[in-house]
Amino acid sequence: MKESAAKSSITLPRDDFRLVTILKARLGLKSNVEVVRKGLQLLREQTDRRALKEAYRKASRATRGATRKEIDDLDHLAHEGID
Repeated sequence: MKESAAKSSITLPRDDFRLVTILKARLGLKSNVEVVRKGLQLLREQTDRRALKEAYRKASRATRGATRKEIDDLDHLAHEGID
């Protein structure tokens, strides 16, 4: 299935346009649109990573107590059979 392209025109403040121009040269991109696309892609990836890190953080907090209890319950087996 073919995606249709949406046309858009965005007017940037002078400093933002200068930044787009600098990034275009630095990244070796062909157009200002590619700079904006790359920026949006990086923003999405960073946001996704942040959400994933927060999910891991919550899961860790939720299981921390049970994990410590299991370790304490099994700790006596760590040196079993060692002279």
